Amino acid sequence: MRSVANFYRDCQDAVGPQPPLDVMLPDSMGCVLAEDVMAPFDLPVADLAALDGYAVRSEDLEGASADHPVKLNVTAELRAGDVEPMANIAGGAVRIASGAPIPTGADAVVALEHTDHGVAQVEVSHSPMPGENIRPKAQDVRAGDVLISRGTRVGSRQIALIAGVGRNRIQVHPRPRVVIISIGDELIEPGEQARPGAVFDANGHALATALTDAGAQTFRVAAVPDERATLRQTIEDQLVRADLIITTGGISYGSGDTVREVLGSLGTIRFDSVAAFPGHILGVGHVESGTPIFCLPGDPVSAQVCYEVYVRPAVRAMQGWSSLNRPTVQARVDRGWRSPMGRREFVRVKLLGKPSSGYTATVMGPTDALLLSAFAESNALAVVPENVTDVRAGDALRCMVLD
Repeated sequence: MRSVANFYRDCQDAVGPQPPLDVMLPDSMGCVLAEDVMAPFDLPVADLAALDGYAVRSEDLEGASADHPVKLNVTAELRAGDVEPMANIAGGAVRIASGAPIPTGADAVVALEHTDHGVAQVEVSHSPMPGENIRPKAQDVRAGDVLISRGTRVGSRQIALIAGVGRNRIQVHPRPRVVIISIGDELIEPGEQARPGAVFDANGHALATALTDAGAQTFRVAAVPDERATLRQTIEDQLVRADLIITTGGISYGSGDTVREVLGSLGTIRFDSVAAFPGHILGVGHVESGTPIFCLPGDPVSAQVCYEVYVRPAVRAMQGWSSLNRPTVQARVDRGWRSPMGRREFVRVKLLGKPSSGYTATVMGPTDALLLSAFAESNALAVVPENVTDVRAGDALRCMVLD
């Protein structure tokens, strides 16, 4: 029997970061940087006005106040984007727009509200300090600085900074393309007429949304029956667009389960009995093109728990994340139960509390029954170690936070 830790490593070993791809800036949204973004120049490139007003020499306005305003001659006007060099002389002021370069000789900007808005001559009622209302050169970034480190997810704030230093392309790990295949003769699509013996495909929809939330590009295949030729053809057809394949169902030892036989001829996949509950039979490996594949149980709760424990961290590794796992907190459970000996148990719980006062975990539904309703109400998985069989009310367990 394989331990949870060893199977987790198997899943990590089966994948790797997506090869870096050079993309246009808008296409990088949501991806993880594959390079350190460096500053090619100072930002700002020169001293700039922080607001609309008048660029002045602070010494010319010593003692200026509302009761004793000082008059200065307005010698010029500067707008944002002006590049012609300009100087400010003693006793003069330059009307300046926010973002315009500070003229030589000026060392402060007086805000408009401290003036009479004069055109040829301006009356100033404020005595500024040197550097007041000036954004100094390189205040934001300095040439050669690392602006954003590799491994950072690109969002709108990062795009603003990258665009601000003139870059229109960057290297990222592209979103992995993940194909989800639900397997079973009993499966039908939600929206179809319910019938005896039929089961609606919860796995395909749940995993597709979970993977999208984790940053993957997902392709859900309609449920495939337990028929060897059909399953083989489906997997082969999906290889052209898959960076990762996930199957659910068809991996137990029942006579109707065909995944082991089909995958055995398509690649190298190992099926293990894993020391965990739920999800004790799992598969991992590669199909013929080297595409990694994870085989999960058909039970929807088991499949989603296994996704959280093994698959989601692997998908994040493919995206280049350095932080792979869900955050965890310690919480005291509200009731006790018997846990299977030698297996790591993942129990559906609802967390309440806060860091300052601690957390409580309310167990949702019977621990030995895999109820979708209980899982839907939960927001965490309480983790019971392999050597613990008797969990008591008030015991503190590590909980994997899902929401």
